[in-house]
Amino acid sequence: MNTGASWPTPSEAEARVLRMQAKLHRWATDDPVRRFADLFNLVADPAFLLVAWRRVRDNRGARSAGIDGQTAHAIEAERGEEAFLVELRADLSARTFRPVPVRERMIPRSGGKRRRLGIPTVRDRVVQAALKLVLEPIYEADFAPCSYGFRPGRRTQDAIAEIHYLTSRSYEWVVDADISACFDEIDHRALMGRVRARIGDRRVLALVAAFLRAGILGEDGVERDTATGTPQGGILSPLLANIALSVLDEHFVAAWAAMGAHSGARQQRRLRGMATYRLVRYADDFVVLVAGTRVHAEALRVEVAAVLAPMGLRLSDEKTRIAHIDEGFDFLGFRIVRQPKRGTGQRFVYTYPAKAALATVKAKVRVLTRGATDQSLSILLHRLNPVLRGWTAYFRHGVSKATFNYLRAFVWRRVVCWLRHKSLRANWKQLRRRYLPRWWPTEGEVSLFDPSAVTVSRYRYRGVRIPSPWAGPTAGSTARATA
Repeated sequence: MNTGASWPTPSEAEARVLRMQAKLHRWATDDPVRRFADLFNLVADPAFLLVAWRRVRDNRGARSAGIDGQTAHAIEAERGEEAFLVELRADLSARTFRPVPVRERMIPRSGGKRRRLGIPTVRDRVVQAALKLVLEPIYEADFAPCSYGFRPGRRTQDAIAEIHYLTSRSYEWVVDADISACFDEIDHRALMGRVRARIGDRRVLALVAAFLRAGILGEDGVERDTATGTPQGGILSPLLANIALSVLDEHFVAAWAAMGAHSGARQQRRLRGMATYRLVRYADDFVVLVAGTRVHAEALRVEVAAVLAPMGLRLSDEKTRIAHIDEGFDFLGFRIVRQPKRGTGQRFVYTYPAKAALATVKAKVRVLTRGATDQSLSILLHRLNPVLRGWTAYFRHGVSKATFNYLRAFVWRRVVCWLRHKSLRANWKQLRRRYLPRWWPTEGEVSLFDPSAVTVSRYRYRGVRIPSPWAGPTAGSTARATA
């Protein structure tokens, strides 16, 4: 290891990391069975550490501290970026770096349940980010196109577009699956076995295993071992979860190949009373779309459970359900259902914002517009607008216009009621003159974001034509297998 390597500028570091990632991705793509034996030097490389630090520091989670109580901005102010990275690199080079337990924080969920979030220290986050920079290009060469969650260049809308594409083409039964506590129950031995299939560097493997076993410091102050799982909240955790869940992708890719090399063979299979089916997965949320009968869907539910079992994972009996596309189902915040088009006898698959998603944004608006009338309207609008802008941007590729119009009316009513409570002595004429020009909440140069003004458009289905950020302009672009 070149321990005397100079520290590059941020732009030089980004360029060097991108070049190395492109090489790793190309080598992994060209040789699907290659095991990479010398990667630890990259993890401790100044360029990788600097890029990792910058991404940790600029992330919104930089404001959260681990068990040492230090945030990224506090470290930068007290010790300085370079001094922190020099010390961290020295610990990595001397093999004295040891991850510490993550700080547990329980996040409320719907139904009164809570989800565990693990917050690593900034030191651990930087090393995890460096590991991800090195490992992600390698595993991206292996991940199947049916997986969309926590992968570069892929997004939720790609998964929804694939579901819309398939359910519009005879895939009418849906196994809407939910994995119980996926991030908490992944079997470490099985996961490390899949990691070793590509990584031969024992120092990197030891580092990954150390993060898995780091432990959790609970909200009650008790430290607990992590015999299974990867803490949700760690930078490396989504990649490790995708590596574990790729066992499901590989199973369905192999099954699809066995159904026939072309659409005619799959059509003959269906005519013989057999099913064809496809997997669409976003992290630990996935659906299996079936061109067949409910019996076929029930059998696939059992099959999925058997595939996941060796990884220590199990399906939730309570949340896993089988539905027909005419009944509809919720996935990633969308309601996906087939129904007649108004004024015609034709039926089409539509994707709407789900009622639960609408209830969530309404609850956020209620919280922001409840009390706190001592603040100015402009402050309230600065808090409301990012919520509304982000929510509508997520759902603008669905059939969302009516929902956006409803949200516009709801938000207007909440803000006006807040204004009435803020200015109890003002009458309507005074409120309108001061806060409601053209009947729209405004103060100074700040106006309430209008959800109904967001343009709604259908998301372009990209299939397997989603390029890798480390591939050439035409790499990864192959013809889409027909349904």
